[in-house]
Amino acid sequence: MKLFSSLLTFPKGGIHPPQHKLTAGFRISPAPLPMRVRLLVSQHIGAPARIVVAKGQRVDRGSLVAEASGFVSAPVHSPISGTVTDLSPVRTSSGSMADCITVTASEADHQADIESPLYLNPIRTDEEIDALSQDDIRRMAASAGLVGMGGAAFPSHVKLSPPAGAAIDCLIVNGAECEPYLTCDHALMLAWPAEVVAGARLLMKAAGAPRCVIAIEANKPDAISVVSQAALLFPEVEVVSLRVKYPQGGEKQLVRAVTGREVPSGALPSSVGVVIQNVATARALWRAVAHGEPLIERVVTVTGPSMARPGNYLVAIGDSLESVASLAGGIPDDTGKIVLGGPMMGRSAEVLDAPVVKGLSGLLAIPESQAVRPPVKPCIRCAACVGACPMGLQPYLLANLAARRMFDDAASEGAADCIECGSCSYICPAARPLADWIRVGKRAVIAAARRRN
Repeated sequence: MKLFSSLLTFPKGGIHPPQHKLTAGFRISPAPLPMRVRLLVSQHIGAPARIVVAKGQRVDRGSLVAEASGFVSAPVHSPISGTVTDLSPVRTSSGSMADCITVTASEADHQADIESPLYLNPIRTDEEIDALSQDDIRRMAASAGLVGMGGAAFPSHVKLSPPAGAAIDCLIVNGAECEPYLTCDHALMLAWPAEVVAGARLLMKAAGAPRCVIAIEANKPDAISVVSQAALLFPEVEVVSLRVKYPQGGEKQLVRAVTGREVPSGALPSSVGVVIQNVATARALWRAVAHGEPLIERVVTVTGPSMARPGNYLVAIGDSLESVASLAGGIPDDTGKIVLGGPMMGRSAEVLDAPVVKGLSGLLAIPESQAVRPPVKPCIRCAACVGACPMGLQPYLLANLAARRMFDDAASEGAADCIECGSCSYICPAARPLADWIRVGKRAVIAAARRRN
């Protein structure tokens, strides 16, 4: 294990919003198992999972209820024992309808799950784990339904299967957690540092990388310390401290900070020999391989300035957002907006009677006084957005082109390279919703490219 003392970062742009890490250092609190879960078949990037259960069928905790329907897809498992009571679509947090499997537990099912918890003991010895091949680990990641748990929810086995000819020489485990308010990854590293390191070593093997870097922002010195201790026996694992700057956890920014390599426009980190996975995904892979545990629960930060009991909660996939909010005392009366994820890249929730998904990192209650956008004013040509953009783009120009539906020009100016971090909107003194306009333009540019191909 090597520990880098200097702070690494990316060279272009970035901002320093107030951190508001109200729950930093809070231990993980397990949420009660729900009596009912609603499991969306599409809670990942890629093809929706295919339902493999029937209404009225009994399932056990950890049972497969929907299988992957293609290579870029992920299966879904039930976090509770019970009966499939509905296969009808439900409303998601965005307000749209989506296919869903509802599992309801009886009192007997519920009590049995509580009294006989699964996945406590390993199912494989260290020797058996060491003997696993690259393909074995990829298959286990796929069958456990693992996805990127930093928010994107891209199926993990796909990332671990880079294109032919891509020589992967570095695995980066992302522990930056640069979004304000969020501390779920911080809490996970404090609670299970050895499992994070063990999972990172499995990810290394699956990706074919001889080197692993666990990258953590410097505002988490306790996490850096315990993860470094857990990695002491493994010289192939490095722990690096990142400068506190947003969006330090962006993939291209992380590659640049850690390796000095620039990911080309339109390319993935694998094009420069790097694979990136989140710390929670690393830990989930260890649980899947060593304990046979599919991805049926995750840590979620439930927070906000007025929350009665903000914290980091271990919740079942498929539980309701309303139930998750109740863990922290419920939605405060002064709330003006609920954001799922962080305040910079998260999305507002239109519905709270909606299920938790694998990529949910946080539930943030923003007071009304902070939720209302100030009036939009004319651009003053200050170029603050240009200085803040971590991709070196010209956000004011891209936003204007998108607003005028000049999508071909937006494509020429690099709209598809926008990572939607929101730095431009945050820094704009005229309160212009630059990121929103650019997002519209980016979608149009990508759609046009797909039609041409």
